[in-house]
Amino acid sequence: MPSALLEVTEHQPRPRVALSAALESGPSHAYLFRGPRGSGKRAAARAFAAEILATAAADPEDVRRRALLDPSPHPDLVWLAPRGAQHLVEEVRERVIRASAYRPFEGVSRVFVVEAAEAMRDESQNALLKTLEEPPGFVHLILLSSEPEALLETIASRCQPVDFAPLPAAVLEAELGAGEGAASPEEIAAAARLAAGDLERARLLLAERGRGLRAEAERCVAAALAGEVSGAPWRQLLAGAEAAGADAEAATRAVLEEEAEAGMKRTARDIADESKRAGRRQRTEILDLGLELCAAWLRDLAAVGSGAEEVAFNRDRLETLRQQASGLDPAAPRQGAELVQETRRSLDLNVSEELALEALFFRLEALLA
Repeated sequence: MPSALLEVTEHQPRPRVALSAALESGPSHAYLFRGPRGSGKRAAARAFAAEILATAAADPEDVRRRALLDPSPHPDLVWLAPRGAQHLVEEVRERVIRASAYRPFEGVSRVFVVEAAEAMRDESQNALLKTLEEPPGFVHLILLSSEPEALLETIASRCQPVDFAPLPAAVLEAELGAGEGAASPEEIAAAARLAAGDLERARLLLAERGRGLRAEAERCVAAALAGEVSGAPWRQLLAGAEAAGADAEAATRAVLEEEAEAGMKRTARDIADESKRAGRRQRTEILDLGLELCAAWLRDLAAVGSGAEEVAFNRDRLETLRQQASGLDPAAPRQGAELVQETRRSLDLNVSEELALEALFFRLEALLA
């Protein structure tokens, strides 16, 4: 197996075997790389695309080198990532569907990668269907998705699936400890476990925003334990999500406006809509992560109270967990974690976030205080 592909699939044995076999027998016309964020789908897709393009090339090493660059200057590698919350329909049509009709500029193949394929609207997915059904022989499409259930069945069924598993906590620890930073080994261990196999999330938890989110989640649970939720501690979780959403909206707007100035077709309305969608998406993700951290803290309280602190996620907060778990029936925080997960599911139904969080923490107070 080529060294680049071997390296990026080191901790993903199933994709390693599947992609190695594909290169030996001849790659399929369409793949769906599915698995959690941060599991290595993106790096594997780039390395796999580089090998497809290097096949029968006059200078394979030069092709690999250019294809592995991010962004890649290779003219036969088209990489489409959503700028905001969704892929623009016209961008999918222009850069993938129409472009796939043109023969390779170099070599014998063209590769089209659609990152976050679940962010394609139904209109885009339906438009892409014919390309998936009857692609030119030189075209290979790779769809990446962390939420494959959001793809139309007609899309998923026409792709060969390649499944990526969450990365083990030990692998995340090694990755997080490789760089320079102020994180302690205990904090790195906690971030690796709280990230649930997602390297990107682990890095967020070690950044300022992630550290603040962990602290707010801990304060929310502490208020429920102390019978002090009348102070509405959940509002800080909402405020943090709002701030993250505003930052994402501003960043997306800046990118889209820069592209419009460079000549890409972007109306003022397109820019405003895409920016707002990106902001809403980030806001939702951060709020959901905050609640997930609350559930993890409650789970750890149950573990420590049961004498199993070695399985706790929050490794850098063990003393606080011991103090809070003292005299607490482990069944109570375990049930509390279930209440948090129930609330996370309810927010998918567009219920009032403020009311849902208020109800949650008063229920937690009644259960724990």
